[in-house]
Amino acid sequence: MSHPTEHEVRVRAFELWHDAGEPDGQMDTFWYLAEKELLERKADESPPEAPGIVPG
Repeated sequence: MSHPTEHEVRVRAFELWHDAGEPDGQMDTFWYLAEKELLERKADESPPEAPGIVPG
């Protein structure tokens, strides 16, 4: 699973903050919400891991 880039988190955090009415002093909350959302989204998009090959 790849992690979201800083830019992706920054953009999504801004969107969440803006949609919430741009409250003062809460940008860190929106940063963590954005990061969590993007991580979950990327996890859902990741293909399942292939089973390992066991040497015989």
